[in-house]
Amino acid sequence: MSSSANPAAENRMQNRIGATFEKAKSENRAVLVGCMPAGFPTVDDSIEQMIEMHRAGCDVIEVEMPYSDPVMDGPVIQKASDIALANGVRTRDTLKIIDAVSSAGATVVLMTYWNPIEKYGVDAFARDLAAAGATGLITPDLIPDEAGEWIDASDQHHIDRTFLVAPSSTDERIAMTLANCRGFVYATALMGVTGARTSVSSQAPELVARIRATDPSMPIGVGLGVGNGAQAAEVAAFADGVIVGSALIRCVLEAPDRKTGLERLRALSAELAEGVRTR
Repeated sequence: MSSSANPAAENRMQNRIGATFEKAKSENRAVLVGCMPAGFPTVDDSIEQMIEMHRAGCDVIEVEMPYSDPVMDGPVIQKASDIALANGVRTRDTLKIIDAVSSAGATVVLMTYWNPIEKYGVDAFARDLAAAGATGLITPDLIPDEAGEWIDASDQHHIDRTFLVAPSSTDERIAMTLANCRGFVYATALMGVTGARTSVSSQAPELVARIRATDPSMPIGVGLGVGNGAQAAEVAAFADGVIVGSALIRCVLEAPDRKTGLERLRALSAELAEGVRTR
């Protein structure tokens, strides 16, 4: 079936990352990216949670594929991923979740470590990811120097590429990474694993300034540490996008029941959405 005969597919193609950042810029605000592991605690639950995040104000839903060795993720994401894996979530379930959430009107990107993509087959993964409605892929453990196969596949299937830069990145590394990104670049605000902090890293504004000096046109999403609306506003003052994961996941992880978890998730998503609008 061609996309012209499929209104859902047409709508999803319009939800590109670049368009999302452009819209936010025209509204003088930052983009809110909300992260949730696929299949946590179940496939159906994660679909409902992500759709609620979208409705509450998350501009982009970052679906994280659960992985047994998430070296960059902190304890909250690791625990949620372990629960999803224990409940049997697989790559095909992640694609199902992306399809459901993107069909609900959300702009969706996937974050995954590289090993599952290699096992799936790089070109086949890009094909199926695009078919599911994802607009991009974040690869935390894949550097552009070693990403030739992924760059080719993502070009073929029109998937945006997001690589990471850190405060320790040299100017040369930043330039090379930006040259290979499409959609936005992920700036890790501090060294170490993910997780909400009591304050925003002081290294983040400096890193963002270095990125802008290299490529002023590349949208910059800042992640690692944001946990509330005030912190979201602080990051939105200098970044194009605010990426939040652990704080949102904790709403569900620490809730006494499913209903309470959804209520907390909805409330924090709305608080963060308000934060990026009061930059």
